[in-house]
Amino acid sequence: MHRTLSVASSPVRDLLALTSRPEVISFAGGLPAPELFDLDALRAAYSVALQDRSVLQYAPTEGNSVLRSLVSERLTGRGLPTSDVLITSGSQQALTLVATALLEQGAVVAVEEPTYLAALQCFQMVGARIVPVASDADGLSVASLRSVVAAERPTVLYLVPTFANPTGRTLSAARRAEIAALAEEHSFWVVEDDPYGELRYRGSAVAPLAAISDRTIYLGSFSKIGAPGMRLGWLRAPAELLRTLVIVKQAADLHTSTVDQAAAAVYLAHNDLDAHVARLCVAYGARRDTMIEALPAAVPDGTTWTDPDGGMFVWLRLPGVVDSAELLKEALSYDVAFVPGAPFFATTPDRATFRMSFTTNTPEEIVEGMARLAKVFR
Repeated sequence: MHRTLSVASSPVRDLLALTSRPEVISFAGGLPAPELFDLDALRAAYSVALQDRSVLQYAPTEGNSVLRSLVSERLTGRGLPTSDVLITSGSQQALTLVATALLEQGAVVAVEEPTYLAALQCFQMVGARIVPVASDADGLSVASLRSVVAAERPTVLYLVPTFANPTGRTLSAARRAEIAALAEEHSFWVVEDDPYGELRYRGSAVAPLAAISDRTIYLGSFSKIGAPGMRLGWLRAPAELLRTLVIVKQAADLHTSTVDQAAAAVYLAHNDLDAHVARLCVAYGARRDTMIEALPAAVPDGTTWTDPDGGMFVWLRLPGVVDSAELLKEALSYDVAFVPGAPFFATTPDRATFRMSFTTNTPEEIVEGMARLAKVFR
């Protein structure tokens, strides 16, 4: 209990309350655009699913067999041969299950710095020791990882290699191959968190790490391409480890919502999800472009930012000695919000950094929000 109490609250979750006023233009949360949800098709899918009373009953821990098959087929079609998956309550639960199964108190987890802050919370909650791996403009540094592996012998390496949260960076195929080789050589697990991989707006897809390494646990989600309120994710792992994770999930919650799984299975069977994702990519790509184009006039000279090929996020660093958390207070007075960068760091934070999401707001709202941001920095 003491261990859990030491875990800090997520600033993004806290910000959602502060930015709930309708007049606030928030670039803080990594939220899909609600007007782009496939509402009619999802409503129809629930209607069909609820014609079967069994979807209101207890169900197998592994998940709806039809949904597991459809997800496996979809992953295979995307270049990741998959025979089975465990359905989870969002990919966040998948990460929690992995941490519970693999990490003892004091076990070492290597993470790219900066990294997804809810992953840091998850590893802190099980009492793991988090060791940062340096990153550059192309993502995690393999040279830094070699040093960390030699010195710390991690049990797990956690990565968001495609359109990373918070930076938006994508790890190259060459670096993925080097990481896979290191995992094989030193017998650590790679947890590949991939909620954003299908949201690509330019360039060619890079094969998942899981496609080249049996030491990889792959996490996916319906949240960014479907609807986060359904809380549906999946976990792909080697068969023996997958059996262990099923048992851990049994202890956690018996199974993920039967109704939501059944509706998702109907939706995937009767709708073209690829076409829906393509529509999302057109809309989100335009929003990304709008934010990138507005940045030079909105931020101080000397500010740097990432230029992501997909995903949801732009990562910025202001010049000089500045604390973005203090600037956020000023930003909220102008009814605009972002996420300060410090919580994304496992160790020494760079307080001049911050994250902005471009997916939630329309291009017109992004233009207005960036104009408000410019007033903050002036």
